[in-house]
Amino acid sequence: MNWDWSAVWDFLPRFADGLLVTLQVLVLGSLLAFSLGLVWAAAFRAPSRWVRWPVHVFTEFIRTTPLLVQLFFLFFVLPEWGVQFSALVTGTFAIGLHYSTYTAQVYRAGIDAVPAGQWEAATALSLPAHRTWTAVILPQALRRVAPALGNYVIAMLKDTPILMAIGVLEMLQQARLQSAVTFQYTEPLTVVGVAFILIAYPASLLVRALERRLVH
Repeated sequence: MNWDWSAVWDFLPRFADGLLVTLQVLVLGSLLAFSLGLVWAAAFRAPSRWVRWPVHVFTEFIRTTPLLVQLFFLFFVLPEWGVQFSALVTGTFAIGLHYSTYTAQVYRAGIDAVPAGQWEAATALSLPAHRTWTAVILPQALRRVAPALGNYVIAMLKDTPILMAIGVLEMLQQARLQSAVTFQYTEPLTVVGVAFILIAYPASLLVRALERRLVH
């Protein structure tokens, strides 16, 4: 096998475009996953079972079906019902929705780990519900679950290539298109693989450092 540096340079413009799309999906998908996950976690503690059970069934359904099935459903089935978005928007939403059901369980564990005395103190101070959550419960819960949330960001990064199934031009799709034109697969795929390592490995080190700091 001969490594061709010219193939690398030729791929760089496509790679830069794919990298930007990958990072967009990662950032927006993470924000959606964290936001929706918190909504699901709060719904789990709702006093009404008519709120708890539908959310429980919905999140378990999402957790137990493959992301690819959900992606295809959103992209190919919803348009038949008159709901249609671009591939990038659909893919970002699919990843965010899928991982929100996992972050919900992380939030749930963090909230359950807050000592009961904290809830009782908030009640004794007559704090309204929103102040109890934002000033007392969530700051303590988030401190406990931040490392786990960081791990899900890394997992989302590694799942972004699945969006090539609906034509999103992320890094791997750009490498595939480049290889289809030049018939050189080694260089584009290697560049993409190295890029994932250079993004994921520092992120994993950051998560470990955060975990050590919060634990100690």
